[in-house]
Parts: sequence; structure tokens; C-alpha cells
Amino acid sequence: MSAGLNLAQLEAVNHLGGPCLVLAGAGSGKTRVITHKIARLIQAGLAADRIAAITFTNKAAAEMRERAGQLVGRDAKKVLICTFHALGVRLLREDGEALGLKKQFSILDTDDITSLLKDCGTTTDAATARQWQWAISAWKSAGLNAAAALAQARDESERTTALIMQRYEERLVAYQAVDFDDLIALPLKLLSEHAEVREKWQKKMGHVLVDEYQDTNATQYELLKLLVGERARFTAVGDDDQSIYGWRGATLDNLKRLPQDFPELKVIKLEQNYRSTSAILRAANNVIGPNPKLYPKTLWSELGEGEPVRVVDADNEEHEAERAVLRIQGLRANSQHKEWRDFAVLYRANHQARSFEQALRKAQIPYKVSGGQSFFDKAEIRDLCAWLRLITNNDDDPAFLRAATTPKRGIGHTTLQQLGAFATQYKLSLFAALFSHSLPSAVSGRAIAALHEFGRQVNDLEYRARHTVGHEAARAFLTEWLKDIGYEQHLFDNEDNDKVAAARWGNVQEFCDWVAGRCGGQIDDAAGTQVESERKSLLEVVQTIALISTLSEREQDQNVVTLSTLHASKGLEWPHVVLAGVNEGLLPFKIDDEEAGGEAQLVRIQEERRLMYVGITRAQRTLAVSWLKRRKKGRESVPGAPSRFIAEMALDKATVKEDPREKLKALRAEFAKRAQDGADASKAQA
Repeated sequence: MSAGLNLAQLEAVNHLGGPCLVLAGAGSGKTRVITHKIARLIQAGLAADRIAAITFTNKAAAEMRERAGQLVGRDAKKVLICTFHALGVRLLREDGEALGLKKQFSILDTDDITSLLKDCGTTTDAATARQWQWAISAWKSAGLNAAAALAQARDESERTTALIMQRYEERLVAYQAVDFDDLIALPLKLLSEHAEVREKWQKKMGHVLVDEYQDTNATQYELLKLLVGERARFTAVGDDDQSIYGWRGATLDNLKRLPQDFPELKVIKLEQNYRSTSAILRAANNVIGPNPKLYPKTLWSELGEGEPVRVVDADNEEHEAERAVLRIQGLRANSQHKEWRDFAVLYRANHQARSFEQALRKAQIPYKVSGGQSFFDKAEIRDLCAWLRLITNNDDDPAFLRAATTPKRGIGHTTLQQLGAFATQYKLSLFAALFSHSLPSAVSGRAIAALHEFGRQVNDLEYRARHTVGHEAARAFLTEWLKDIGYEQHLFDNEDNDKVAAARWGNVQEFCDWVAGRCGGQIDDAAGTQVESERKSLLEVVQTIALISTLSEREQDQNVVTLSTLHASKGLEWPHVVLAGVNEGLLPFKIDDEEAGGEAQLVRIQEERRLMYVGITRAQRTLAVSWLKRRKKGRESVPGAPSRFIAEMALDKATVKEDPREKLKALRAEFAKRAQDGADASKAQA
């Protein structure tokens, strides 16, 4: 099982007896180490169901699960391979009753939270509510509740936010609901305060592997400590040079604390890179050099020197995009890499995508913008998710409000206001209130009839979903349900354009296929063959839907050029990369006046430098770094300066400038290739 591992990887895989920190440089095979260590632990006699591998995205977990399956076969299904948040859900579903949570609690999404905070803060301004949301999330990530946040508030604004957080916490308890931050904070509270639950989970966790350890926040670290206990059988895999999520609570202090909290910690460095050429790695090592090091390391490769890193200057955003497109066309014409998926354009901020989209469309080059709107953020999918959330947790008031009014069924705003006032007075959820014998004192008879009909419909759905098992039964159930509530007609009635309505209905059908597929049974796999998967009830499946927050898990490997922010590119790689907009004020991003000159500025610059390092190390074979002589700032065009990080790459100035004549040569080659492709196609048709 250990064939093909280098000496450092072997050392990490074979260290089973205690805490281990694997410092895995970019492209050094960290997923390979984790999956081989899972196999080694099973080989050493540890039961597969006592191994947990925790990562940060559903996509990473799916890849890890697939690769572990190739090594250990069926045992891989017994290993707990999931995200931190999915682990939190499992803990709370099994033992959350100790905290007063019922098993079918709801998980609120971003829009639910915004609506709830608007209500708590008595405002209609969504932007203000989102600011409260970010502050509350930061406090929760730091392990603070509303009382602690109020005690630490530095000004009136923070005091106001802490008081709103207090009301928000009360609503969550009343609705039997949690937000994403609670999926870490509440399991931490559970294990901290309930010794019998802590001991149960420590016995379950024979060995814990944590991927992307540098991205953990304070509460995730404390949760990890409680899960592994004094035996400390864990492997943390990460890279301090790729810590780029400080803005959402990730802290390098977790790396500093490991040797202090676990004196027996074994530190192993993976420095051999299997992704990039030496020229690219040299630029990456030079850029990251000025940052302070917890554990110094230098990436190296056996893939050869490769093409020099190119620096491209552009007159403005449109010119930069044109040059990027010419480069892609030239490389595609002159190399063996003929697939569009081999190319990526990376940038610091979402707004930079626009000029590249325009240039790619003009050149008729297919592309995708990574990190666009999630499939699960579409209004029609959110409508259906509200219904499904309500049948799993009748106390979920935000889901009740959306389901009761979509499609319309004679339950108006006035009725909901009266029902809400009644529910608040008697401390009931909206769903529980609609069956109260006292409700006629607050709501008119005709409105009560509509509410009761809705309530009966939800109860009927819940019963049928509980007894609907397997793919075919689930698909039939969902089809019948949508017909019963008239959802297709609702879409067409509320859209002026039938094509838009049809597209939205197509999304609904795709969603139903996806949900039914998760119910298991005889289904087609990617190769088109029938396979048997674990059969689940529809109710079990819909309880997990709130965790599926991005389309990434569902995307096919499309043959298109990728446009992506640097943050979204982490963990990915492409043969050819253009790193765009590498200007002062963009990368590194502008520094706020209050940060200038202080410790905060230094920390920000260090994280921006790590972001540049991440961008460089996404490239396998070629890398071009472009900067703007003039760039847009609001409605103005201002002079641009190359980022300090370009100088820090310490490239050979004689070889890195891109020759315009090369562009013309490449363009001619691309046109010649297109002409030849057309001629070949004509011959084939003839």
C-alpha cells in the first residue's frame, strides 16, 4: 500500500502512536498521505469505523472518500470522512438533546439568518443585518457567546450588535435551529460540559486526521482537542504558507499551540512538489521568503526547469484580458494541451472577472466563473428546501413562513402577522400555534381554514417522507408532491418569460433527481452501470440538505477555461495559469487607514503574500503574471503600479518579459489550427 511514497510521506504514514503534524507544502501529496495513513491504520488493526478524516469542503471530502476506497475497498465506507460542519451535525443529531436540541433541529442558511437578524434588530436594511451577521460569526468563531461579546464590547456599535446577538440566540433556541457557526460551537459546548458524551466520542475516535489544518479557527481547535483527549491519536496536515482565511477566523496560533499542548508532537515536512516546474517553485519560494516561518521549508521538484515565469504589463483591464486570451490561444495551438480545461485565469477580487468574460466570449472560448451563484441559492431551490426543512423540524419558523406563502394558498401577510403575535404570546412555534384551540381568538375563521389545510399537508408529507425509501420511490414522491402544491404552475404564473420559467422548472427537476439519488438503491454511476448504494428514507436525506451549500460537489468536469478568485482556487491546479491584476492596491489588497503602519498592516501583508504564493503554486507548467499600468477605481482610471510581490519573485529580468512578436506568432498559429480543424471536419463529413 505504501508503493510510490517518498521517505517523508512514508514517515508520516507510519507514525501511528501519537500526535503528528505533517507540514505539507503546495503540491506535495497531502491527500495521498491522508488516504495512505487511513489504509495503514486499518492494516495495523484499528477498526475502520474508529477513524475520522476531517476536511473543509464537501468536494475535498468526496475526493478523499474516493481515493481511500481505491486503497481499502469497502472499509472506506466505514471511515468517517466529512467536513467539520458535517461532523458537528453528527454530534448534535446523536447527543444534542443534552443541550436541549431535538434530533430534527434545522440548520439556517444565510438568507434565513439575515431575515432573523433584521427582525431582531428591527430594521429592513439587509446590508446592516449582514454586518451584524459577520460580527456575530466572528464572535462565535472565537468562542464567544452574546454575554461574553457584550462584556468585551469596545464601543456603542459593538454593544448594540451584542444585544442583537442575544435576541438572535433566543430565537434560535425557540426555533430549534442552529447556524453554521453553531455546528462547531455547540458540539464544543456539548463535549466540554457533558463528560459522558465526551468519553463516548473519544472512544469512537481511535485516530483523527485533519486536512487543511492551517484553516482551523479557535473553536475548531478546541473541538479537536476534546475529541482526541489525552491519548492524542491524531494527524494534522497543513501548510502555514497557505493560511489565507484570517478574515473568517482561521488562525496560525493553532499551529503554534500544537507543540505546547502536545509535547510529544512529531513534526514531518513534505517539501518535494509533484505539481510544478522548478522555475515556478523558485518564484513561489522567493515570494514567501519574507514571511516569518513557524517551520521553515523549501519546495523542490524533479519535473525540470520548465518555462520561465512571464511578467506581462497591460495598459488597462481590457488590454490585460486581450493579452490573456492571446496567451491561451497561443499555448493551445503550440502545445499538446488542447483542452480548454488546462487553462485558468486567477485574480484577487470577483469584480476582476468581467473583462476576462467579455474577452473570452468575443474569442468564442468556453469558460466558467468559479464561485458564482450556488445552485442551492436559486429561489426555486430555496423554496423547495424550505418545505423539506419544515417537514423535518416543525419549529423552523423561517421555513414555515416561506413554505406557507410559496406557492400562494390564501395565507396572507395579515394572517401571518396575527399568527406570529399569537405564537409569541404563548411561546409556541408558528406551526404549533396553528393547531391551538385558542387560535380563533386571534385569527379569522377563513384564514384558520387555510392554515389548518397547510398544516395537514405538511404532516402528511412528513409521514410519507419517513416511509419513502430508495431512489425510485423518492422520485415518484417528489413528482407527486410538486403536482399537489402546483409548483410548476406557480413558476410560470410568476415569470413574464416562459423560457426563464422553463429553465427554473428544469432546475427543480434536477434538484429532485439529486435528492432521490441520495436515497439510494439501484442507480447509475458515472460509467452508466447500475450499482447498489445505501438505501435511506427521504426524511433522512433532507435533514442533510442545509449542509450542501455549493454547486461544486455537483459539477461535471467541463472542458472550459476557469476564471477564479485566488481564494476559490486553493486546492486546485492547472497546467497553464494567468495570475492577473497583480498591482499594489489589488494584490496586496488596499490597506485601511487605521491599519496603516501598525501590527494589523503587517499581518494583512503577510496573508496577502501567502495568497500570492497560493496563486503561483496553482500552475503546473507555465505561469504568466500580469499587472496594469492604469486601473479602474470606481468611475475613474488611476495610474497602476506593479505589486511588490512581482519584485519579490526575483525573476531573471532578461527572460521574463513577454515579446509582442510571440503573441502575433501564436495568434497566427491559432488561426492556422482553426483552418486545419475546419478542413478536417469538411473531409470527415464528405
